[in-house]
Amino acid sequence: MENQTILNMLVLSGLSDLPSLQLPLFLVFLLVYLMTLTGNLLIVLLICTDSHLQTPMYFFLGTLACLDMGYSSVTTPRMLFDFHTQKRLISIQACITQIYFFVFFASSEIFLLAVMSYDRYVAICRPLHYTQIMHWKTCLLLVLGVLMFCVVYSLVHVLFLLKLTFCSLTPLQSFFCDLPQLLLVSCSDTFINVLLILILGVSFGVIIFTLTFSPYIIILNTIMKMQSKAMRSKAFSTCSSHLTVVFIFYGTSFFSYFHPNAKDHSAVDKVVSVFYTILTPLVNPLIYSLRNEIMKISFQKAVCTLI
Repeated sequence: MENQTILNMLVLSGLSDLPSLQLPLFLVFLLVYLMTLTGNLLIVLLICTDSHLQTPMYFFLGTLACLDMGYSSVTTPRMLFDFHTQKRLISIQACITQIYFFVFFASSEIFLLAVMSYDRYVAICRPLHYTQIMHWKTCLLLVLGVLMFCVVYSLVHVLFLLKLTFCSLTPLQSFFCDLPQLLLVSCSDTFINVLLILILGVSFGVIIFTLTFSPYIIILNTIMKMQSKAMRSKAFSTCSSHLTVVFIFYGTSFFSYFHPNAKDHSAVDKVVSVFYTILTPLVNPLIYSLRNEIMKISFQKAVCTLI
């Protein structure tokens, strides 16, 4: 039997090996991270302080902003630390912990986007019953249900990861600990882990994809039947913001995980990973705030109050 040394540390490949790029990249992503926290925190504060924004739609939007802050904080601070130290070493325990929180925030965001699709369906297709259906208790239970399910979902993957041993010196081809990349450097049998990813990923993926996009078939049909142009424009505005966020998140995630994993794609993979892990949480508040008149008015009032 071949001797194998069990590792306690892993190496991340990072975004670039050029020493001259470490400081510029550190400054750029530090600015992006601070803007992400500021933009999402501003949305949360506006929703909490403005009574006009204290509706189910903005409650879900505020929850999405909180998830975006956590989602970005899982990967960006670690990447900034690696830019600063230029070591890119991470312990197995820290790597698995990062995977747990990354899977938790990513899956929570996907499920929450499906809940927001249902909210838009009720608001547009059943407006007279909206307050009875989307009661505050219902909204809270939906969010808590999403979070609790994603806690268990992430924990399942982590429990099976803890059974693996790692003895490969091959660097993870990413700037953060990604679940598929971690399995590639394991010297244990990862059949169960891969099977788990396929079964849970495909089954829940199909369910969530259906729950997210099927309401829009009815929504678009209802919007086209509206006689008022103002009502159609308002409905399209709220739906387009949500759909833009959904397409960006789904598009970059699917491209990163389901396209052929060839060696010449490694640079492209890293760019796409940067987009859906770091830039998407920055773009989300911009999409919702710039396309939402109520948010703009609330922001202007807040600025005038401070001045």
